[in-house]
Amino acid sequence: MTLPEPLPGPWRFGPVTVWCLPHVPGTRGEPQARVLLAGHLGGLPEHLPLERDARGRPELHGPLAHLGTGWSHSHGLLLVALGDGVRLGVDLEPLRPRPRMREIIERFFHPAEVAWLLGLDEDIRGPWFFRVWCAKEAILKAQGQGISFGLHRLHLAPDAAGALHLAWCDPELGDAARWHLHEWQAAADFRAALAFHAL
Repeated sequence: MTLPEPLPGPWRFGPVTVWCLPHVPGTRGEPQARVLLAGHLGGLPEHLPLERDARGRPELHGPLAHLGTGWSHSHGLLLVALGDGVRLGVDLEPLRPRPRMREIIERFFHPAEVAWLLGLDEDIRGPWFFRVWCAKEAILKAQGQGISFGLHRLHLAPDAAGALHLAWCDPELGDAARWHLHEWQAAADFRAALAFHAL
């Protein structure tokens, strides 16, 4: 019997740990996330006090209510995040050709992002597009509505070191400065992002 190739991670970002697991495409991420979380928190997966709120966002309750969790799966990988004293969102995006990338940027992104991204050479625009998209999804998953909230209602920009930060956001997301954003290459062809703020 051959063992599967070890996956990268886990990663630690402040109070948050993110694990990477193999995942069967087309299946839900929650059952697998429950198994991993129960293994770290104790108890059986089916007894984990994990429920979805009215918007479908996962939340831990009872004695585990101080913990934030979330997951994202795509094309054979699953990320599961768990953090103490935070509300979090995590996203995973496969790096693949996007023929309509320019149209997506113009139609859905914040005006300042449109000007910045469309001002880049095409070979540089692609990697930045995936970084921005992934980071936006992570923030909006933490907020609870996902992309239906509106990708244009938050503005991401690179700092002097090239790391993305939340430069502005709709007041419904709170003060932009309260958000912590981390992004990384989860695998050779996957981009990942984690966003969280203190409870």
